[in-house]
Amino acid sequence: MEKLSLILEKSREELISDFIAGNVLDFIEKHTRIFDEYFCGSFERSSIGQDMNISKNPYAIVAMGGYGRGEQCLFSDIDILLLFDKKIPAEAEKLIGETFYPLWDIGMDVAHATMTVSESVKLASTDFETMISMLDSRFVCGKSDVYFELRERLRVKINSFQKKKLISRLINTSKERHLRFGDSSYLLEPNLKDGQGGLRDYHAILWVARIRSDLVSPKELESNGYFSQHEFEGLISALKYLWGIRCRLHCMAQRKCDQLYFEYQIQMAKDLNTENIDGKKSVEVFLGDLHSRMEFIKQLHLMVMAEIGNTRKFDLKGIFKGKTGGKKGLIFLRGMLFFSSSEAIVKEPFLLAEIFKKSSEFRIPISAEARRIIEDFSYLIDDDFRFNPKVINAFEYVLTTPESEVNGLGDMLSSGFLGSFIPEFKNIINRIQYDQYHIYPVARHSLHTVLAIKKFENRESSGYDSLYHTIYRELSKKRRILLWAALLHDIGKGDHGKGHSARGAAIAGEILLRMGFDTDFIEPITFLVKEHLFLIKIATRRDVNDEETSILCARKIKDIDLLKMLYLLTVADSKSTGPTAWNDWTEVLLQDLFLKVLNQLKTGELANSKMLQDLEEKKKEVFSLTHEKYPSWDWEKNFESMSPRYLLHTSSKDIVAHMGLFAQLGNDEMVMDVAEEGGADIRTVTLCARGTPGLFSKISGVFALNGLDIFDARIYTWKKNIVLDIFRVTPPKDRIFEKRKWARVKENLKEAIMGRLDLDAALKESTSFHKGKKLPGLESAARVVVDNSSSSFFTIIEVFANDFTGLLFKITNLLYKNDLDVRVAKISTKVDQAVDVFYVRDIDGQKIDDEKKVETLVRAIRDVIG
Repeated sequence: MEKLSLILEKSREELISDFIAGNVLDFIEKHTRIFDEYFCGSFERSSIGQDMNISKNPYAIVAMGGYGRGEQCLFSDIDILLLFDKKIPAEAEKLIGETFYPLWDIGMDVAHATMTVSESVKLASTDFETMISMLDSRFVCGKSDVYFELRERLRVKINSFQKKKLISRLINTSKERHLRFGDSSYLLEPNLKDGQGGLRDYHAILWVARIRSDLVSPKELESNGYFSQHEFEGLISALKYLWGIRCRLHCMAQRKCDQLYFEYQIQMAKDLNTENIDGKKSVEVFLGDLHSRMEFIKQLHLMVMAEIGNTRKFDLKGIFKGKTGGKKGLIFLRGMLFFSSSEAIVKEPFLLAEIFKKSSEFRIPISAEARRIIEDFSYLIDDDFRFNPKVINAFEYVLTTPESEVNGLGDMLSSGFLGSFIPEFKNIINRIQYDQYHIYPVARHSLHTVLAIKKFENRESSGYDSLYHTIYRELSKKRRILLWAALLHDIGKGDHGKGHSARGAAIAGEILLRMGFDTDFIEPITFLVKEHLFLIKIATRRDVNDEETSILCARKIKDIDLLKMLYLLTVADSKSTGPTAWNDWTEVLLQDLFLKVLNQLKTGELANSKMLQDLEEKKKEVFSLTHEKYPSWDWEKNFESMSPRYLLHTSSKDIVAHMGLFAQLGNDEMVMDVAEEGGADIRTVTLCARGTPGLFSKISGVFALNGLDIFDARIYTWKKNIVLDIFRVTPPKDRIFEKRKWARVKENLKEAIMGRLDLDAALKESTSFHKGKKLPGLESAARVVVDNSSSSFFTIIEVFANDFTGLLFKITNLLYKNDLDVRVAKISTKVDQAVDVFYVRDIDGQKIDDEKKVETLVRAIRDVIG
């Protein structure tokens, strides 16, 4: 007779093969059945079971966890309980070996426990996790009486507990899980099991229903009133989709894996035969579909948990008469808002907007029943509804109301109201931007941007010395404009094509015009939408200390309030994009640019009109500081050796410190100082050295070799061939041995300057030559832009490339070999995409404006960056 384990192994191989080929739609049910057949066969064939005299000491094999729910995924654990009636016989050990060893021998992950009914109930009553696991238990084979005895005693035990406490703990556990794994309904690498919107949200609903209503079958979620027929059918459809994706993910990873990492997403879209639609890549279509289904599960979970777990107290101060009395078709009941009747909505469709307004006004959640009605009556949201001033006022109230625990815009989005009220918004719901830069779908990102701006109302959560809070308060009369711009700033991404900002401005204008807003209100919003990337690009790609930069911005923006709104929108947009779009250094750069442009708009002063005065004042400050610290120095001679550009953009305190470095140089090749940047996780590295050909590229190469990323570089040349270079870089990863790392950097620099270190060879040998993988399926980012118009004195070269360790060295080395002198460098990286900007001049101190030279240079850089 063939071994049961071999039969199981063969059956699994056939099932998996058919599943991969797309011939099996109910994989987890059939996979579960294969294991059921194994355990039933093992029970029937068991010689040890017969020796134990099952009639006198009956036992049952009970499936637990995912196996108990009938959701046995490819590499999920098989959880089994050997359940005995009164006592565990000595032969139980042999029974375990007979039943489970064959599974372990073929590589199955089997987790088993052996207990009596009494022991099981006792453990469940003291251990929450065991209690939950028991709720999913399912009889497989053996004596069913033993299993049903366990079920009955568990039911009695649950009833003896305070059910509300158990449910409250489940709700809190779900919240903790969401905080740990994130909201998978929009994350670009969602956790299919534990993230919000994942399978565990469905399980939590089941557990609550089993505790509260003694539910046995998931179908009873509908018959017990937890869901409508439409909701239950949608839930089953979403679950089947997620189960299928999870099983495919296990196949791809060849292990238990619940995180849909980037490396699997392209292949997953191909396996599902997903096609490109409306300019969206197949992987973006797939992720959009996945997110929409996870969002559906998430909303059902939130709805059930809100209705069951809502214990907040509300003081409505007579707005709603009595506990259930209605006002204008809305009633307050059990801590939530309801519609008084469906007829009231047909009579007054405005209630579909009013309920969101009242929810935001009194911070009361909207009931599940009301959400269903909003979805069912969405056909009433027609042009008459959209143009109704009362509706628009209600919507604006939700848009502008301060941050609270009730997320009115989020409720509008999840209920479908927002997409119906602003049809253009439908095009960005679940619209995925497939990169490692944006972590949210477009619509969700837009709402996060609105929320980020609202947080500026609170001084404590505003950040950056409360500057955002101060500016936001100053804009009290123009917050509506700012919040509308935040809501619509990415609306152009729903329209196929490039240049989403300009397209978005046009779309936003159309939306607001049809709502009846006047031109004075619309124009600043369309400007903000069109230019919402302007400040961040200038801050990260141009020399903020160059007066021409602030003049350029001031001429474009023109108005102080408009500048303030654009600044706050830029900050909120960057913060809401993801951690790679916002860091301490970006914040410093952006604030510096904002303050310079603000000063330009307030005073209108140009640098030339103040330069001599500023230099004289700085000369006095430097003399005062130098005379106190270094009375014997010939400070005036040193001062005259420095360039005006250096003197204007460097503080008096730093000038004196740099003079101290120069004094230390003596006959050495270089001296180096490393300082922590105040308030930011950045190191400022200052080097004073004798001018050496290709010095900047050598410094870049040494930093790359030591795993240090450059954010910003400023290169100053003093007289007598002295160079002062100031770099802002990331600190070493190992902070404990940071001093040792900087000593190594200094030694490497000296070797490179003296020609004893071949940086090309050293970087190739480095184990970290390629810094991470390029995102699968993305085209090369390689692009070179030469700008001869933004600066009067420098040619600005912008290099866009897929990042790798040593990229900056390769580019700067090429510039050196082409006799170009780098004076300012701005370095930014978006995960795996680098944008390096260089202010350069030729050896004669002139811009590169010859077209043939520019073309030759662009080709050379493209060859270097691949």
